[in-house]
Amino acid sequence: MPPNILPTTVVGSYPQPDWLVNRQLLSKIVPRTRLKEIWRIPEPFLEQAQDDATIVAIRDMERAGIDIITDGEIRRESYSNRFATALEGIDLDNPGQVKTRSGAMTPVPRVMGKIRRTRPVELRDMEFLRKNTDLPAKITLPGPFTMGQQAKDDFYGDEEAMVMDFAAAVNEEARDLEKAGADVIQFDEPWVRNSPEAARRYAVKAINRALQGLKVPTVVHICFGYGMVVPGESKPHDYAFLAELVDTSAETISIESTQPKLDLHVLKQLKGKKIMLGVLNLADLKIETPDVVAERIRAGLKFVAPDMLIPAPDCGMKYLPREVAFGKLKALAEGAKMVRKEVS
Repeated sequence: MPPNILPTTVVGSYPQPDWLVNRQLLSKIVPRTRLKEIWRIPEPFLEQAQDDATIVAIRDMERAGIDIITDGEIRRESYSNRFATALEGIDLDNPGQVKTRSGAMTPVPRVMGKIRRTRPVELRDMEFLRKNTDLPAKITLPGPFTMGQQAKDDFYGDEEAMVMDFAAAVNEEARDLEKAGADVIQFDEPWVRNSPEAARRYAVKAINRALQGLKVPTVVHICFGYGMVVPGESKPHDYAFLAELVDTSAETISIESTQPKLDLHVLKQLKGKKIMLGVLNLADLKIETPDVVAERIRAGLKFVAPDMLIPAPDCGMKYLPREVAFGKLKALAEGAKMVRKEVS
């Protein structure tokens, strides 16, 4: 079991090997629709190759000393598209488009019918993770609000109704993942800060519907985007949608803080929640020292009790070189161990 105070974890993703994915193609996009051409392995052998790469990711996290691990999201083209495009009601052949924060248009799933989950999507992922580690295991799902923001609605004519159906689908999946041995379930909701007005209307309602009935610890993750994709100078220093997350039934709120130089006074807005605090800058290829990580953890402890703080990277590590990701995780584990001795 993880330590009682300052258990370390990852946000979700870990670098996929060059032999598995075309990382040059990956570097150009965070796909919302399917991007099958990213895979280097022929379809008949792809699942086996993904399994092998997943074991590598699990072992790296274990060797680094991380307390709560994931499968590295190795089988995913992005954090959201694998689940979103597996649902009934999505037209895979004719994607829609939405405008990104930069003003560019990007392909997204087109909703042409009622959103339904007709089959498990990540169940085998969780079963595989559970079989291959004895450590506490976390699995991630895209949150319902974010999936709604990343979709083109050509059916509902009511964004909230569509998002609530996404929430029901996420909840069905999460319940199966819990039965398969997930110790922690995390929902990724980065787009609440893109559309805070819509988020205030129904994001908490949708997140709570997705969390309904779950008994294991749950996390809602928000961030400003992958460090290697979204430059730090374009990131704000605070969140447009944060205090509202207190009203979710999630035990923990996960926030990016290091790259955007977040004013940690905002943590006071999340009183009563555990905080999964980003203490690794994923835009910087330089590997932090344990001392640097420890200092960032101490900064969080000025606002959060030791038994309520979970040190982690800012965001997913998917876009980093593997040796850099491993080094940063090792520093994370060692830095947390240093501070743990100070507060025990």
